[in-house]
Amino acid sequence: MSTEKVRVAITQGDINGIGYEIIFKTLADPKVLELYTPVIYGSSKVAAYHRKALNIPNFSLNSIKSGDEAHSKRVNIVNCVDDNVRVELGKATEDGGQAAFVALQKAVEDLKNGLVDVLVTAPINKNVTHSEAFNFPGHTEFLAEQFGNQSHIMLMVAPQLKVGIVTGHVPLKDVPELLTMEKILEKIRVLDRTLRIDFTIRKPRIAVLGVNPHAGDQGLLGDEEINIIKPAIEVAREEGIMALGPYPADGLFGSGNVGRFDAVLAMYHDQGLAPFKSIAFSEGVNLTGGLPIVRTSPDHGTAFDIAGENKADESSFREAVYLAVDIFNRRNLHKEISSDPLKPAEKGDFERD
Repeated sequence: MSTEKVRVAITQGDINGIGYEIIFKTLADPKVLELYTPVIYGSSKVAAYHRKALNIPNFSLNSIKSGDEAHSKRVNIVNCVDDNVRVELGKATEDGGQAAFVALQKAVEDLKNGLVDVLVTAPINKNVTHSEAFNFPGHTEFLAEQFGNQSHIMLMVAPQLKVGIVTGHVPLKDVPELLTMEKILEKIRVLDRTLRIDFTIRKPRIAVLGVNPHAGDQGLLGDEEINIIKPAIEVAREEGIMALGPYPADGLFGSGNVGRFDAVLAMYHDQGLAPFKSIAFSEGVNLTGGLPIVRTSPDHGTAFDIAGENKADESSFREAVYLAVDIFNRRNLHKEISSDPLKPAEKGDFERD
């Protein structure tokens, strides 16, 4: 495997939130430069504003134009935002949203061109980032479109728990019509593949949740489990995927049996993320599984209410960086061991003369 350090693209997120604070705190330890090369996509001017607001001395940034100019022993920053942008801590503004999108665009461009290796995104405010160019519910959907709309999954990751989501960022009223056998099967497949390659789990065990209370109670409280979810699980099992269920969400998380599985597949956003964040909020990471590139983010938002107050916990962001680096290395290892597989023996190869 290559011994070169992984080049980590870090987007600034919403400039009025806690993005720069958690970035500074994550990169404050000089030892991180021994593990990876950080490349922040944002603004030196905005960074300086946050540094002053947070009273962080002696944090220098190496200004560059693109990822290929990154210095391996410095914290680098690609200036891609207009210097006239206005920071208004704790406020959702159009400037803040557009600055977040511009930084994301530049980071994705460099990622596509191979100038950086992985992407870690600081939180954005979806309302102010939304525009004609960014007409997406969030990072996940935008990145899926940028990299070919391949099958993908929002996967929340912590040491003790992994939770994938079928329907993602959609209104709850739309969930029933979006839950099809094909969609659930697609998510089971990409989750299984992600666990195998990105986490080197040889035979993942996936718990699939029902959508109704008590997983429908055998049709008494809804028939989606019988007509949609269970058939998807059965097809997955025929393909060799160890998918089990459907399980009642409250029972699985409440009983402690979730530890028997390598991952849980929830039917909708809050069904999976509410228990996940109650268990692993400070260390949880959001991974976009299934894409040809590695993207992670912390499992929290912009936290406008504490922006600039030096109160933000960087733990989730730090774990997001480490996970991105680990997955990048695991994927490279997988490519190496899969590139020249042993050819199957042909009939007669072992017959005696």
